[in-house]
Amino acid sequence: MQQFIDKYDFAGKKAIVRVDFNVPLDENFNITDDTRIRAAIPTLKKVLAGGGSLIIMSHLGRPKGVTDKFSLKHIVDHVSMCLGVLVQFAPDYQKADAQVAALKPGEALLLENLRFYAEEEGKPRGLAEDASDEEKKAAKAAVKESQKAFVAKLASYADCYINDAFGTAHRAHASTALIAKFFPDDKMFGYLMEGEIKAIDNVLKNAKRPFTAIIGGSKVSSKLAVLENLLTKVDNLIIGGGMGYTFIKAEGGRIGNSLHEDELIPQAQEILAKAKERGVNISLSVQTRVANEFSNDSATQLVPSHEIPEGWEGMDAGPESLEIWKKIILSSKTILWNGPVGVFEMPSFAKGTLQIAQDLAEATAAGAYTLVGGGDSVAAVTQMGFADKVSYVSTGGGAMLEAIEGKELPGIAAIRE
Repeated sequence: MQQFIDKYDFAGKKAIVRVDFNVPLDENFNITDDTRIRAAIPTLKKVLAGGGSLIIMSHLGRPKGVTDKFSLKHIVDHVSMCLGVLVQFAPDYQKADAQVAALKPGEALLLENLRFYAEEEGKPRGLAEDASDEEKKAAKAAVKESQKAFVAKLASYADCYINDAFGTAHRAHASTALIAKFFPDDKMFGYLMEGEIKAIDNVLKNAKRPFTAIIGGSKVSSKLAVLENLLTKVDNLIIGGGMGYTFIKAEGGRIGNSLHEDELIPQAQEILAKAKERGVNISLSVQTRVANEFSNDSATQLVPSHEIPEGWEGMDAGPESLEIWKKIILSSKTILWNGPVGVFEMPSFAKGTLQIAQDLAEATAAGAYTLVGGGDSVAAVTQMGFADKVSYVSTGGGAMLEAIEGKELPGIAAIRE
């Protein structure tokens, strides 16, 4: 039975909380962006304020075993500062019994990086490249068997389980999905997860119309399923960024040296046809800022998107495209944005993405519900200062994409079961 964090009595209880502290570190192990840590603090403080104690677990990076570079010991001081409590550190989850037992209400313990252990992801490690199918099968079975003990050990530390790691909700890992089974009546979402789920439901289940999705980024292949699912839900579908040129070529346009995927042209044509059948307005770029090389300092010109000269490549949406898109955005009641519409990392080609961010802020101020999801578009609105001017900014790139595809996320399903 799912519980709710606002109504749960944490007094005298130990809560094991899965967070996403997968933060970027520089060469001196300084955190360069603590957004993910700060996002989990309200949930952690709720447990402590309610008289409970915390066992915090997370991953960091993609280590293939114990690696100092990816140790969570590097972030424990910063977590302590954000939480306002001296956070203890357990360098080995298997030997944390005494530390857990000694935890008093109001105290917190951070476990070492869960991905130091193969059992977290359930994938065998150290297999020879020439391992036979039988050897691979046996290794996988062995990890799955030891995974049971891994999850049981983690669960033994606590009275209740909280998942507040939306960024890993699409992974059926030990700490995001399997552990929930040990807490049939004492499992819940943290505030961050609740907010993410509500935001997704607002656009995919409860959208006010007109509903517009803006999908950008570099490749169609990474977002094909997203586009397919959105066709059944939206009124307008704006396709920009590098992926737009595959669609423009599919319509017979000349795209010069622009990024595209020839093998996906049939699928692009199919999406365009389905949109027409369903009355969905697909809006591609009509004018493009092109460059003669992939560089911020390259020569540029504005050309029709269907007539890009040879030797030139599309780098950003042009003013005419942005004007059309602005009208669509400002006439919408629900807007989902995933992916930039240009190479925004280069100042010369950030104007289109900046304009989209400004348009979303204006639409939000006028009463529209706006959700920004996906690593690059989140980075864009954050860098450009618009994160607090849209309705919701998602913390989970891959998880958000899979949710938009219509998939049930294991980390969410495990709590709801």
